[in-house]
Amino acid sequence: MEINTIYLESIKKQFLYYKTLGEKAMDQLEPEQLFIQTNEDTNSIATIVKHLVGNMLSRWTDFLTSDGEKDWRNRDSEFENDIATKEALFKIWNQGWQCLLNTLDDLQPEDLAKIIYIRNEGHTVVEAINRQLAHYPYHIGQLIFYAKQLKKTNWDSLSIARNHSKNYNADKFSKAKEIKNFTDDELKRLDKR
Repeated sequence: MEINTIYLESIKKQFLYYKTLGEKAMDQLEPEQLFIQTNEDTNSIATIVKHLVGNMLSRWTDFLTSDGEKDWRNRDSEFENDIATKEALFKIWNQGWQCLLNTLDDLQPEDLAKIIYIRNEGHTVVEAINRQLAHYPYHIGQLIFYAKQLKKTNWDSLSIARNHSKNYNADKFSKAKEIKNFTDDELKRLDKR
């Protein structure tokens, strides 16, 4: 299999993995907790989501043909805490991710070396994807950390639970070696939660 095809398959799985982590974290909270802002310099989870979605829609709409910072994007408004319900929050969350995932599905291996622009700065498609694959997990990590602090009952771990590394590794090493993406097993594990 060609390396560009392998890369495209890998990044799709990784983006989906981080989408799932964010959803599993938000699902552990009471709806009102998604909108808590502890001080003026802290964004609520809803605001973090709103920023992610604004970025996704801007970056991934007409990905190969227009600047990733669209003139219709109002980035500053993404930090206004104005989403009112969990349903509205998940509606925009899914719109952003659908835009991203649809664009990735449309990319061809030969597109990866093309140049696209973000704020007039040229990037190869690979660089632009990697930029977002660093940006989104950064904010998903914030969202998870914040959710863990807000949760009033026990947190259902989204990674290897504390004091379970030995068992986790024993299970992994008990299986035959195989080539696969780490997210294959992780998404299955998260789906069971």
